[in-house]
Amino acid sequence: MADKKAQLIIEGAAPVELPVLSGTMGPDVVDVRGLTSTGCFTFDPGFMSTASCESKITYIDGDKGVLLHRGYPIEQLAEKSDYLETCYLLLNGELPNAEEKAKFVGTIKNHTMVHEQLKSFFNGFRRDAHPMAIMCGVVGALSAFYHDSLDINNPQHREVSAMRLVAKMPTIAAMAYKYSMGQPMMYPRNDLNYAENFLHMMFNTPAEIKPISPVLAKAMDRIFILHADHEQNASTSTVRLAGSSGANPFACIAAGIAALWGPAHGGANEAVLSMLDEIGDVSNIDKFIAKAKDKNDPFKLMGFGHRVYKNFDPRAKVMKQTCDEVLAELGINDPQLELAMKLDEIARSDPYFKERNLYPNVDFYSGIILKAIGIPTSMFTVIFALARTVGWISHWKEMLSSPYKIGRPRQLYTGYEQRDFVSLENRD
Repeated sequence: MADKKAQLIIEGAAPVELPVLSGTMGPDVVDVRGLTSTGCFTFDPGFMSTASCESKITYIDGDKGVLLHRGYPIEQLAEKSDYLETCYLLLNGELPNAEEKAKFVGTIKNHTMVHEQLKSFFNGFRRDAHPMAIMCGVVGALSAFYHDSLDINNPQHREVSAMRLVAKMPTIAAMAYKYSMGQPMMYPRNDLNYAENFLHMMFNTPAEIKPISPVLAKAMDRIFILHADHEQNASTSTVRLAGSSGANPFACIAAGIAALWGPAHGGANEAVLSMLDEIGDVSNIDKFIAKAKDKNDPFKLMGFGHRVYKNFDPRAKVMKQTCDEVLAELGINDPQLELAMKLDEIARSDPYFKERNLYPNVDFYSGIILKAIGIPTSMFTVIFALARTVGWISHWKEMLSSPYKIGRPRQLYTGYEQRDFVSLENRD
């Protein structure tokens, strides 16, 4: 809603009035679309000051440490809800009643299996291929198997695609892991919930079916909830941009997976364990804390602070509690986990970190939990992609349900001016 106006004065041109738009929460935004009449454009590398879309899905206040999904605080969803209920909320805008939830969960369970021929795709990858490389290829290939839901202008097709993606991602993720291990792939089971089913497909074999620990299943479910959506981040923006071209949903999600693969985005929890490996032992912590404080030293403490949250990461408190529960359940005596807990303790009490709000974030604890459960670091970003799929597809659906234009950013060109071609024999 535009209730204010900004005036831009460019030397030599008439003043331009730009509407100032207000959302339900958050800062106002200046609608700069009117700048085209002046022949000028805005310049904002990294989109630090640019709203690329209007959305009703997720709200973040980084200064106050707030994360809301459809208005509900992430802490409440992690404590009182479960992942599939949160999926329903993100996809549909409201929490389901009992009948709606039962139907939704039943639909997801009925879509967890993948086409049997999809198994042959895995044989084309090397056994040591990174699971994210496999995920990019296999998820993009889903469009070759499910032709009956590719009409993006059909709301029913969009709905079916959303269900298929949410349902099949755990199966594909577990298949990628099993392939790398040389173990037989496990079929999903409809008697298990979403998190239990994923752990079953990851760690059970046809020779031995072990019961799934409720504590570990709950921890896995919370990890899924806490990574389900995070507003217009790099991968979500990639999904929207790909979707704006009219690409099919499986291709769009594959694009999101590719963007998430970058270490600056989805690889943060993997980087935490790499940092712990570098520190090596509790006796080295003081030395590395000093290195982290030294502006001239390239070493950084991974998993502390956040680009968006300038106060604290609201997901981290829930994840810390979950971390404590998992470590207590497993009774693990792992030097690396001991090192992580000591680092957490120091960072929370050291004035240097407290003054700069460098508190442990969600990636710090999720990496510790996943390692404790027995999930290798190469699978960390895969699990992030699994959880974030519902956020990606929710934004994709939202974009397609409203008028939209293909994304076409502008640029500040700093190359050569026009020049004439010189034949090869006349070039110096």
